[in-house]
Amino acid sequence: MSAPSESRGEHSADQGRSAGARGDGPRDGDRGRSFDRGDRYPRGERSGPRGDRRGGGQFGGDRRGGGRPARPTVDLPRYVAYQAVAAVHRDDAYANLVLPAMLREEGLTGRDAAFATELTYGTLRHTGTLDAIVTDAAGRDVQRIDPPVRDALRIGAYQLLHTRVPAHAAVSSTVDLVRQVGPGATGFANAVLREITTRDHDAWVAKLAPDSATDPIGHLALAYSHPQWIVRAFSEALGGDLAETERLLIEDNERPPVHLCARPGLADPVELADEVGGAPGAFSPYAVYLGGGAPGDLRAIVEGRAHVQDEGSQLVANALANAPLDGPDGRWLDLCAGPGGKAGLLGALAAQRGARVTAVEVAEHRARLVEQATRGLPVAVLAADGREVGAHPKLPEEHFDRVLVDAPCTGLGSLRRRPESRWRRQPSDLPPLTRLQRELLGAALRAVRPGGLVAYVTCSPHTVETHVTVTEAARRSGVPADFVDARPLLPAGMPGLGDGPSVQLWPHRHGTDAMFLAVLRRT
Repeated sequence: MSAPSESRGEHSADQGRSAGARGDGPRDGDRGRSFDRGDRYPRGERSGPRGDRRGGGQFGGDRRGGGRPARPTVDLPRYVAYQAVAAVHRDDAYANLVLPAMLREEGLTGRDAAFATELTYGTLRHTGTLDAIVTDAAGRDVQRIDPPVRDALRIGAYQLLHTRVPAHAAVSSTVDLVRQVGPGATGFANAVLREITTRDHDAWVAKLAPDSATDPIGHLALAYSHPQWIVRAFSEALGGDLAETERLLIEDNERPPVHLCARPGLADPVELADEVGGAPGAFSPYAVYLGGGAPGDLRAIVEGRAHVQDEGSQLVANALANAPLDGPDGRWLDLCAGPGGKAGLLGALAAQRGARVTAVEVAEHRARLVEQATRGLPVAVLAADGREVGAHPKLPEEHFDRVLVDAPCTGLGSLRRRPESRWRRQPSDLPPLTRLQRELLGAALRAVRPGGLVAYVTCSPHTVETHVTVTEAARRSGVPADFVDARPLLPAGMPGLGDGPSVQLWPHRHGTDAMFLAVLRRT
């Protein structure tokens, strides 16, 4: 139920084409509109006729004698990237939902799909820094630039500063794009882009970023394109270590690999790695790193032998399932199950041990996703509010042996997979989320039997959502519980697990999303 929590966001080029078919999609992705042809030019954004596409993946305006275009064409990968970026900014869409649909619709594969994917996700990751640079180069605040032109300039600036596209090609192709989406601004776009070419990325950062000695957070925020409040939250979670914070920000801006979960009892991870051309994971006994291709097309996923899930998400679910427990161990509860990645792993483990999982999801359409993700497993899906423990007949108190609370959160731990989230989240999101987190953890403590275990999980390293929430919820619940050291529940030899009893995973330390895990035993 966290937003987002599991493997989500960018896939490599062809992988992105099937992102919507994953077994473990975005937590709050349903808030964005799915893309279809009718949505391509909403609210009068289209500046003129699209024209006919001609070979080589290009399209242009009216064609004159001899079949030659009347003016330069815009290549299709760049245009698809523009449409995806525009949908994110205009419609609050999610790139990992709209881009795969666009790639499929336009038939882009291979290098063209890879280029469109790189432009889309790269531009979204670096929007903050790109906007500062465009503002300086344009001599006006970027927010005063017409939105279609603004997005085209962002894509052009990204090509100039972060790719090996020759400057003349980046400038000319972006001007062609502006001619398509904002034809009155071609001269302005040309001038802005040529000004951007006068410096490389590091030189622009040196000019625009605050001094690192006097304002280190501000400097890191502009240099690595994260909002300052997020950089500050990361730094606090890392004990104020700015050098490590910088390494985290760098990793956040890298393209993340796709992780598969080989469902225990249904797939062997080594055999699955050979089958899909991937490699076994570093830590999770079920993880496979996918080397390429569309995960939704894999037989193992179609057949339910595997699903897409970040390795960190696998680790925290597995930690709960394997934590030592005295007494009965047949009734497990996933209190915030949508869209079903952790429920799928827990269900596969439960099947091997004669247990059953009750998977609770408050939204009915997301409950249906859980049903799809757990088909054939001993999982009963319940469309209900997890806070109704004790009030709902199927959620009695002191009934379950193991309870997972994968709580709704800011999703700051998966920004590398969901780059637009860093610009959407605000500090004001925290109070309602942390209140909900405390209520859900309190419900979980009521639901578990004495001696049973509760795992509190978030895909965020923000201390307010992790240590503060779990400590306050345990204190306020009125249910006696002790913290269990979570470190021994993770694979031996994992580095950087801290002093316990809770564990924070990190992209730059472990190659996972920044998952937090705290385990409590009801006394």
